[in-house]
Amino acid sequence: MSSLQALCSGLPLRPLPKNRGRQAGVPHAPVRTPGLSPAEKQLALRNALRYFPRDVQNVLAPEFAQELQLYGHIYMYRFCPDIEMRAYPVEQYPCRTKVAAAIMHMIMNNLDPAVAQFPQELVTYGGNGQVFSNWAQFWLTMFYLSKMTEEQTLVMYSGHPLGLFPSSHSAPRLVITNGMVIPNYSSRTEYEKLFALGVTMYGQMTAGSYCYIGPQGIVHGTVLTVLNAARRYLGIEDLAGKVFVTSGLGGMSGAQAKAAVIVGCIGVIAEVDKAALEKRHKQGWLMEVTDSLDQCIKRLRYSSKLDSRHLTHGSGKPQEDPWETTGLPAALGLCVLPYFVNLSPLGERRCLASSGFSRGPPVLLLCSSREARKKKEVLSLGYHGNVVALWERLVHELDTTGECLVDLGSDQTSCHNPFNGGYYPVQLSFTEAQSLMASNPAVFKDLVQESLRRQVSAINRLAEENFFFWDYGNAFLLEAQRAGADVEKKGAGRTEFRYPSYVQHIMGDIFSQGFGPFRWVCTSGDPQDLAVTDELATSVLEEAIADGVKASVKLQYMDNIRWIREAARHQLVVGSQARILYSDQKGRVAIAVAINQAIARGRIKAPVVLSRDHHDVSGTDSPFRETSNIYDGSAFCADMAVQNFVGDACRGATWVALHNGGGVGWGEVINGGFGLVLDGTPEAEQRARLMLSWDVSNGVARRCWSGNQKAYEIICQTMQENSGLVVTLPHDVGDERVLQQALQL
Repeated sequence: MSSLQALCSGLPLRPLPKNRGRQAGVPHAPVRTPGLSPAEKQLALRNALRYFPRDVQNVLAPEFAQELQLYGHIYMYRFCPDIEMRAYPVEQYPCRTKVAAAIMHMIMNNLDPAVAQFPQELVTYGGNGQVFSNWAQFWLTMFYLSKMTEEQTLVMYSGHPLGLFPSSHSAPRLVITNGMVIPNYSSRTEYEKLFALGVTMYGQMTAGSYCYIGPQGIVHGTVLTVLNAARRYLGIEDLAGKVFVTSGLGGMSGAQAKAAVIVGCIGVIAEVDKAALEKRHKQGWLMEVTDSLDQCIKRLRYSSKLDSRHLTHGSGKPQEDPWETTGLPAALGLCVLPYFVNLSPLGERRCLASSGFSRGPPVLLLCSSREARKKKEVLSLGYHGNVVALWERLVHELDTTGECLVDLGSDQTSCHNPFNGGYYPVQLSFTEAQSLMASNPAVFKDLVQESLRRQVSAINRLAEENFFFWDYGNAFLLEAQRAGADVEKKGAGRTEFRYPSYVQHIMGDIFSQGFGPFRWVCTSGDPQDLAVTDELATSVLEEAIADGVKASVKLQYMDNIRWIREAARHQLVVGSQARILYSDQKGRVAIAVAINQAIARGRIKAPVVLSRDHHDVSGTDSPFRETSNIYDGSAFCADMAVQNFVGDACRGATWVALHNGGGVGWGEVINGGFGLVLDGTPEAEQRARLMLSWDVSNGVARRCWSGNQKAYEIICQTMQENSGLVVTLPHDVGDERVLQQALQL
C-alpha cells in the first residue's frame, strides 16, 4: 500500500509497480473506438512512452499497446496507485504550501471510488469526464504540487502537467486548459483520435478542474429544478403524490433519486448499469430497486401487503408493522422507515431497499396496501433497465387504462456522448450494447438513434395528457433531433425545441439574477468544520434578509436557508466535506468573508476551498443549456466564459480552468471554473471580494446586454452599490415598426 509521501515522490520506476491490470468488481469506462491508422497507433504509443526513461520502455511498450488495442486508450493501469484514494486531511499532504495540499485534496476526491464513475480510467462523471488522461500524469502532478512554492505556477495541458513555471505570489498557482482544439477540428471523430493519441482530454466541467464534490453538487440544482417545474407546469408548491420519471444513476445523474425524496415526490429513475444502480442504493440515495416493469407500475398504483408476522428489520427479528398501528405513510417528513423480509426464496426479480444497516441479508421493502400516488408516498425507485422501455410501458398503461401515471419527466443519460457509452439503445442488453459499441460502431449508432426516436415518440404521446417534459441540458433533444425524432418547434430559433431546456423555462431567470451553484470544501476533512460553515452561511443569509432585499432575492435566500438546515439530515456528503447552495454576488462574498474570518479565529481548523459548478451565471457559454435563453444571436459565442477564466486569474483565484465541452458535449460548449483557497489571511479576504464579484457580474452584465430585464435590474443595482463598476447598458427599440420600415418588410 502506497503512502501519501510515496505518492508525491514522482513516478515509481525502480522497481516498477506490479501490473495489476483492470481491477475486477468496479465499473469501467466503455471501450473506445478511435479508428487509429497504423501510423497513429505508433504515435499514440510513442506519446505514452515519453513519460518514461528508455530502460523501462521495453517492459511498458507491449502492455500499453495491449491497452490501446483492447480499450482504445492507454490508461497505464500498472501505475494506478495502490492507496485508498480519497480526500485526506490537508495537513497530511507533504507540501511546501497549504494551497498545493488543498489542490491535492481536491484531485484525490475526484478520483475517490465513492465519488468517481470509472475511477481506474480517471473518469469522475458523465461517462468521459476525465481528471487526467493517464496515471503517469497523476503521479507527475502530485510530485509537482509537493515541490511547488508560492512563486510558481503549475501549467496543465489537457491532463498533462507541462511543468512548474516562475510567477508572482499573486498569480494563480495552477492554470488548467482542457480540450482547447482549433475550432474547425473540434469534432467528435477528431476528439476520439486526439484523446487516443494522449494529446487532448474531455474534462467535462468540474472533473478536469478538480472541483467536483460528488452528486451533492447537482442534488440542490435538481431539487430547485423539480420544485420550479412543479410551480410552472403543474401550478403547485407541494409535490406529494406527483411522479417524476427520468434516467441515469451514474455520475451526476445519481443525484436524481435523492432530489426526488427531498422534494417529496415519487421518483422513478431508470439505469442500465447495475453497478451504478447498486452504488446509489448502498449509499442510501436510492430507496428501492427493481428490475421489473410490472413492479414499477404496481409500485406507482399500489403496493403488496404481507402479514406483519413476516416483517423483519435488518436483524431478521420479527417486527410489528407500524403502519397498521399508526396509519402513517412510508415517509415521516423525509425520513423513510423501511421494514424488511429476507429475499432468499423469492428468486431473481425483486425490490430492494436500504435498511440503514451496513450488514445483513438482501431485503425487500414491504408497503401497506395503498396506492403510492393517492397516499402521497415519498419514494425513489430505481428501475434496472432501459428508460425507453419504461416510457413505452407508461404509454401502454395510458392507452389501455386511460390513466397517465407520470406528471413530470426529464432525462439525464450522458447524451453529450451518445455513441460511446453515454446512451444505451433499448434493443440491446447492457453487455450486448458494450460489445457492439466496440465491434461495430456504425450499427451501434443506428440503434442509438432508433432508440432516441422511440423515446421521443413515447414522451410525445404522454405529453398529450397533463404531463410535462424538459431537457436537462444533456443534449438529449439535440441528439434526438439529429436522429430524426419529432422534437421540432415550428417557427423557433436554433436553440429551441418542442420541449424547453430547463434553463429556458426554469433556471434561466435565476442565472440572470446572479444566482448559481456556489460551493466550498473543508480541507480538514472534519464534519465539524462543515457544520460551522453551514451555521455561518445561514447567519449571513438571515442577516441579508433582515437588512432588506427584493422579494425575488428573499425567496432564493429562504430556499437556501432551508436547504442548509436540512442538508445534514439528508446525508448529502459523499467524499470531501463539502456544501453547495445557490447564491448571488452579495451572498457569495459575505459567506466567503465569514468563513475566512472563522479560519483566522480558529473556529475552522484548516483552509477552505471556494468554488462553483461551471454551470453558473458566467462560467459557461452553451447554446443548448446555460445560454439557451440568450436571444440576441450571441448564444453561440464564447466571450463570456473565456473572459471569466482570464478575469478570475487576474483577480486572485488560486487556480483557474478553461474547457471545451461539458454537459452538452465536445464542440458544443466552452466553460470555465476556479478554486480559491481561504486561509484566514486579509489577503485571502481581498481576493475573495474581488474575484467573486467579477465572477458573477460578468455573466449578469452579458445577460443584461442580451436583453434580459431581470439581469438589467440586477446589474443596475450592483453599479449603485459599487462605483467602480460601470457597465454598458442596452437601449430597447421603442417601436418595432422602425425595423420593418427600415428593412422594407
